[in-house]
Amino acid sequence: MKQAIKSKDDGQQRRDFLRISTVFGLAFAAGMLKPSDVFAAEWDSKAFEAKSLQDVFAAMGAGSPVISADITITAPDIAENGAVVPVSVSSKAANTEYIAILIEKNPNAMSAAFNIPEGTEASVSTRVKIGETSNVHALVKADGKWLVASKEIKVTLGGCGG
Repeated sequence: MKQAIKSKDDGQQRRDFLRISTVFGLAFAAGMLKPSDVFAAEWDSKAFEAKSLQDVFAAMGAGSPVISADITITAPDIAENGAVVPVSVSSKAANTEYIAILIEKNPNAMSAAFNIPEGTEASVSTRVKIGETSNVHALVKADGKWLVASKEIKVTLGGCGG
């Protein structure tokens, strides 16, 4: 029988893991940390379940966002497969704190949302599903104001079951 060769660091890694998990466990139990402090932010189900752009704006408290040249959407003009469309959004607006990607003609308009920590570059990239040719909107909150930019993406093969 062959024995697995163990690294000298295996024991140290186990001890480090136990130390770290104990510290986090105690911090959670004492109320010093909330799960949202170390895991994903709270889920905004109303915004993600919204069917139209106006419903998303209402759920977010965005009212009527202002069109802004400070927001750039980078995505293909034509997507051959709507199931995996790369989309990047960057904002040059001062104090950007939130970026959402909305697909106008999808069954649910909001596709992605990102909290931008203070002092970081306001730029996000992801892949989204687009069911049919549609306008893609970037909704940005900066300095307490809601801004928006749009880009049309033509889809040859729908990604939402089409």
